[in-house]
Amino acid sequence: MKLNLLKEKKILILGLGREGESSFKFLRKQFPKKTIGVADQLNFNRLPDNIKKLIKKDKNTRFHLGKNYLKALKDYEIIIKTPGVPLKILAPYLSKNQIITTQTDIFLEQYAKQTIGITGTKGKSTTSSLIYQILKKAKKSVELIGNIGRPPLNFFGKKRDFFVFEMSCHQLQGLKISPKIAVFLNIYRDHLDYYRNFQEYFSARKNITYWQKEGDVFVFNYEMKKLRNLAKKTKALKIPFGVKNKKGCYLKNNWIYYEGKKIIPPEVIPLKGRHNLFNVMASVAVASLLGIKPKIIEKAIKEFKPLEHRLEFVGEFGGVKYYNDSIATIPEATIEAIKALSDVETLILGGFERKQNFKNLLHFILKKKIKNLILLPETGKRIYKELQNIKKKWEPNCFLANNMKEVIEIAKKVTKKGICLLSPASASFGLFKDYRDRGEQFKKYLYEISKK
Repeated sequence: MKLNLLKEKKILILGLGREGESSFKFLRKQFPKKTIGVADQLNFNRLPDNIKKLIKKDKNTRFHLGKNYLKALKDYEIIIKTPGVPLKILAPYLSKNQIITTQTDIFLEQYAKQTIGITGTKGKSTTSSLIYQILKKAKKSVELIGNIGRPPLNFFGKKRDFFVFEMSCHQLQGLKISPKIAVFLNIYRDHLDYYRNFQEYFSARKNITYWQKEGDVFVFNYEMKKLRNLAKKTKALKIPFGVKNKKGCYLKNNWIYYEGKKIIPPEVIPLKGRHNLFNVMASVAVASLLGIKPKIIEKAIKEFKPLEHRLEFVGEFGGVKYYNDSIATIPEATIEAIKALSDVETLILGGFERKQNFKNLLHFILKKKIKNLILLPETGKRIYKELQNIKKKWEPNCFLANNMKEVIEIAKKVTKKGICLLSPASASFGLFKDYRDRGEQFKKYLYEISKK
């Protein structure tokens, strides 16, 4: 999506969250007197204060707010969609001549050659932050942008060597342009409340490499067959990472190597779990590809501070260690968290229903003989029912909780030693604003109740 096309057409910003606010500021800077439409399912009074203040006094803004907000789509030629709005709900309101675009599309049109894009069901934020820290340590001019909470158009017009872009499936959906360097970490079943099926979800993520050309680079997880098959279809240079491959970035004699060069031994990495080993390997592959010296890569990784809500050690209270892994929104992530910690006595599960398959997780919980399960709605109820239907010689104590305060009260009573782990295997919406809110409430009530 080129700027001159935006200048000539009638534009609607669809969705007034963080990215919608950013889009409005971007367009107003580019076109000070242009009439811009804004649409959101919330009424004006329910919008965040910063959004209300921004748009209220703008005389060249048309408002389409409330339950009938989608009816306004027909009056515009270009719709700049925010990631949280599913394409499937727009279809009845669109004509063939309308263009749906996004911040990601507009940004990459200008900056694809400087962009390192990272996607995958899990590990995006950690890997993006690692790559960013390594590049900073190497004295490169770099910005960390995207799904990590920094809308890309906030950085339009800035001259940088690199933009490290965390790319969600929603940001990738519908793209017809890919970044110069694309990193695909993994693919698991997720977001099936948003997409019609897994294939549509995977297709959205594929766009990170689908439009790459010769001279571009695709860094991918060799352990995943779907990604190996995807690599065969891209025109980009292919760089695998994993423990089973012997090219690209791989593990040998307890060292991470890149194309025959020793980079870093896993024991000095300050991140727990096999999944984080893969995140580090992807970061090593990108940094090595860009010619950064192994000593700089190793130093940056060793100094890296784990992000909040990702196997975050909260503290030890009454002889029990508490970990916050609120980011674990799929069963596979919870399995990896349990493996990383090994001594889990109490596990906190459950959340928003996204049609996840919990079978493997439940069998893993039984295998590890985790003593206590504290279950949150809605999936917590389904997890409990499915657990009852499994033939077993041993089963955990199960406790149903309605909110995070109840969770902590139960955890304090039933956990006698070892580890209490929040790793819900479910999305956070419903009881919580997002995974950050869920993790913050976990820490808040843990501190409050522990003081008593």
